[in-house]
Amino acid sequence: MAVTARDLMTTDVETVSPDDDISAVLTRLARAEFNGFPVVEDGDLVGIVTQSDLVDLFQPSDRTLWIPIGFPPFLESLEYAIDLSWDELDTGIDLVRNAGKPVRTVMTEDVVTVEPDDDLDHILDLLADDERDINRLPVVERAERGSANGSNGGLVGIIARQDVLRTVRDERRASE
Repeated sequence: MAVTARDLMTTDVETVSPDDDISAVLTRLARAEFNGFPVVEDGDLVGIVTQSDLVDLFQPSDRTLWIPIGFPPFLESLEYAIDLSWDELDTGIDLVRNAGKPVRTVMTEDVVTVEPDDDLDHILDLLADDERDINRLPVVERAERGSANGSNGGLVGIIARQDVLRTVRDERRASE
């Protein structure tokens, strides 16, 4: 029996809204065991926001600055490392300027997705793509026609790279 996205996906997906504050999402991401969130509006996938999308707001380069995420408007005290040049003295200003913006201003709208019946070979091709560094694939059910709000389809699950590796490993062991 062929393995499909439905077999691999996790249906309990942590998501964010396009209107969530960047500061709140950055705080959640600092605690998460993964590096991004699908952005969902009315059940439909409208984008994805990753750690690099957020860190790029703060002019990254070759140095690391540990920022305490505890001063307003951040939700709790955590430390989060970002790379920046010490020549860029306005990083703190950028942090405050961007903190209250909605996620929709930094999210990627062109999301690589799969559908529940897509097979393992297709999923492997996407995860092994040389041009895009994909760690997680949202699983969507597409409507008959494209949605007017730029939706990629209704989010029904997510597949992490380690889920695929675990499945391939288990299939290999079972065939030995």
